[in-house]
Amino acid sequence: MTSFPLRRKLAVLPLVLLPLGALAACGGENSKTSCGVDSCTVTFDRGVDASASVLGVKAELVKVQGETVTLKVAGQTLTVPVGDGEQAEGFNVSVQSVTADNVVVKISNSG
Repeated sequence: MTSFPLRRKLAVLPLVLLPLGALAACGGENSKTSCGVDSCTVTFDRGVDASASVLGVKAELVKVQGETVTLKVAGQTLTVPVGDGEQAEGFNVSVQSVTADNVVVKISNSG
């Protein structure tokens, strides 16, 4: 039988490690990320070099032309209209919105 203090420490351990996993899962330059277990929403700033590391891959905003966004995800270049999606290297990539200031993209595991 496990002692009570040991059980308590074991129960708290995943909660202590959770922030470390969240920090490792996403982040970027000139972008904001919000990640779950198998998907991330990335808000890229426009007019600057913007990139994010999400789900183990790098995503970059290449250019925006009207309602069409060109991204580089896991080394693959995609051109995606707002409201539509494409696949790249096992990920679903969809453009949720484009404004004068930013571009919002959702990246999720396709499996």
